[in-house]
Amino acid sequence: MDKNSFKIVFFGTPEFAVESLDALVGNGYNVAAVVTMPDKKAGRGHALLQSDVKKYALSKGLPVLQPEKLKSPDFITQLKEINADLFIVIAFRMLPREVWDMPRLGTFNLHASLLPKYRGAAPINRAVMNGETETGVTTFFLKHEIDTGDMIRQEKIDILPEDNVGDVHDKLMHLGAQMVVDTVDSILDGTIRTTPQPEGEFTPAPKIFKEDCQINWTATCSQIHNHVRGLSPYPAAWTTMQEKSGKLLDCKVFETVTTEDSCFGHEPGEVKIDGKELRVATGDRWIKIASLQPAGKKRMEASAFLLGYHPERFISK
Repeated sequence: MDKNSFKIVFFGTPEFAVESLDALVGNGYNVAAVVTMPDKKAGRGHALLQSDVKKYALSKGLPVLQPEKLKSPDFITQLKEINADLFIVIAFRMLPREVWDMPRLGTFNLHASLLPKYRGAAPINRAVMNGETETGVTTFFLKHEIDTGDMIRQEKIDILPEDNVGDVHDKLMHLGAQMVVDTVDSILDGTIRTTPQPEGEFTPAPKIFKEDCQINWTATCSQIHNHVRGLSPYPAAWTTMQEKSGKLLDCKVFETVTTEDSCFGHEPGEVKIDGKELRVATGDRWIKIASLQPAGKKRMEASAFLLGYHPERFISK
């Protein structure tokens, strides 16, 4: 079977998935339809926002399906009528069995971790937040339990000390796109080999909520630094600042710098202004805040922040 007659349905929503979809189109694969989330209302004018995947699909003239419910009889019928050979899922919702079990060659997922580590919704964030020094991407066939199917391909990258989650996201996005093409190539030419995931060795990577992003100043300097970079630039770590006037203000923290300077004798969250540097006591050492964003303002360097604000302490989680 050649690429043109080999039909693929692609499921995805955010920018991370666009790179892989573009790679499939650029390599001549027949993407018969693209499935993405329904448009969402946003902003004061409640304008409908299209997903990144939808915008790309429309620019290439690809058919787009946006089901509200994945078990909808109409949607199931639409999929069956396409009669695709393969489904590919990247950064989408959990599919019901009647969907992922439909194509004759199955459904594979690109996951942004070295499975079985970091199964779940936030693998990139959690890896950086936990101070991992490497991560990667894995393609695997779907089965009922989330992120547990047989692995097809896996590749590693280093997480550099200065990387934040945005940096790692982009590296994995490009690496993953090539892996998706390689995986489809191996399925088409019959050279595919799969490996079961090891039992009992998985690390969870649950969805991140606002309370997960709050900084705990009693943690160590290194733990706080990893927490901040694992959430930067989005959704961003945050803390509550108490000014010398007593006023409280929430701030997002985007960038920190570790130090070797002990903060013994200082309470976690206590602030020390050292010239243009903003230092905060942690559970062991001082940490520098390099950039932050007070509520209602733009992101700024710490030196600019100190021109307008007079922090006394940051309140711990």
